[in-house]
Amino acid sequence: MTVHESITLGFYLVYYILAIVASARIIYQRLDPVKSLSWVVVILLLPYLGLIVYLLFGQNFRKTKIYNRKGVRDERYRRFMSNNQMKQFRSFPESIPRELQKYLKMVMLNLKGNGSIVGLNSEIELFFSGREALDSMYECISSAKRHIHLQSYIIVDDTTGKLFRDLLIKKSAEGVEVRLMYDDVGCFSLSKSFTDKLKNAGIEVLKFAPVRFLSPTSKINYRNHRKILVVDGVTGFLGGVNIADRYYHGGNFEEWRDTHIKISGESVLALQSSFLLDRYFVIKQQFKRKKKYFPAISQMDIKLEESNAKYYSQIITSGPDSDWASIMQCYFLAISNARKNVFLITPYFTPNESLLNALKIAALGGVDVSIMIPEKSDTTLAYWSSMSYATELLEAGVRVYLFRKGFNHSKVISIDGEFCIIGSANFDNRSLDHNFEITSIIYSSEVTSEVDRQFIKDTERCKSLAGSKWARRSVRNKIKESFARLLSPLL
Repeated sequence: MTVHESITLGFYLVYYILAIVASARIIYQRLDPVKSLSWVVVILLLPYLGLIVYLLFGQNFRKTKIYNRKGVRDERYRRFMSNNQMKQFRSFPESIPRELQKYLKMVMLNLKGNGSIVGLNSEIELFFSGREALDSMYECISSAKRHIHLQSYIIVDDTTGKLFRDLLIKKSAEGVEVRLMYDDVGCFSLSKSFTDKLKNAGIEVLKFAPVRFLSPTSKINYRNHRKILVVDGVTGFLGGVNIADRYYHGGNFEEWRDTHIKISGESVLALQSSFLLDRYFVIKQQFKRKKKYFPAISQMDIKLEESNAKYYSQIITSGPDSDWASIMQCYFLAISNARKNVFLITPYFTPNESLLNALKIAALGGVDVSIMIPEKSDTTLAYWSSMSYATELLEAGVRVYLFRKGFNHSKVISIDGEFCIIGSANFDNRSLDHNFEITSIIYSSEVTSEVDRQFIKDTERCKSLAGSKWARRSVRNKIKESFARLLSPLL
């Protein structure tokens, strides 16, 4: 055996020892069996590359607690408040608002599993396009008096991005505290000159989880996908809209449909808490002046008692920092408990087995289940993976709509015309198991009816899949779906 052959054999032996250790670690974690098997196959069949891909994309940081909330003041306060509310509801059932009594199981799940306090709000405004949402956000930032906390997964150095940048600089010059947070992967093309202008204006610019490819604990697979704006601790925004021209004008699509919400009331405090906790993960710093960022309800510019507040909501976060996959659990319970109808909109549909079964069982049980996904996607692999689920959904009686007039980026679930879920989380493995996400449950038939009307309106711009015609699609497309489905646990 030559020296070269000996070295090559040595590398192979070392690799397979590491591969066996990594595979044993995956099995020991007792994750989803399909996902675990997929990673083991990748590691064993792709020498060197498989292990590198696993280290970058496959580690479960929820289990290893790399993101740890322990000792964070705002997290302790949130848990204290949620435990008090939970005890009150259990000890004094008469204290549960009439509007929430039928959803008590959902309320308690989110209180116990996520520390999500039920908030009473004076206003919840819906936006069904990026243009409407960005215009309203711009107007709200313009009126800020004390502070602005803006968080986005994507910020692009284009006309829309510059417009918001210049406004933030202007508000900072007026003496308003401004903080901007963005994800390092989502903003990989954001120029240094763009952020330097913000920093030079006295704005705190926070880059979430910078990617370092050589680090064995690189967090490249765990991204902050949240979109949050909090102004003066009183008004908040969340949903699917990022800061870029395509959300305003459509980009390469005829239109960019999206759903975003504006909240005034108690639930804004939960948005603030989420932003400050993410800020802590970036710079490991906590605020001491709590009242400044969490104004008492009586001190708010919009007083709930005077405005006939009537919108109850819970803000739910999930990610590698949380003990439970809270948004996924919320989706599952909502679908499982549906009695009449489920309307679901998502740009990417790669559910885990539990959510897929919940949808099929609901449809088989007589619930009208309708799913809307884009006919053309901005991600080819995700599109074919989404389409791979169509056959079994149609067989179960699920209506599948393909949005044709542009790209529908909304993340919405409506249940029975009674409550709805709107936020940043897609109906896919990445959002529900890997990313930092945020969503809202709005317990209001009034708001939900508005969501349902938009859904029905959008179906007129869709192609409805017919089971018989879908079965006759080309073999080539079936092969694409099969390969994409195989990779879906790793997406």
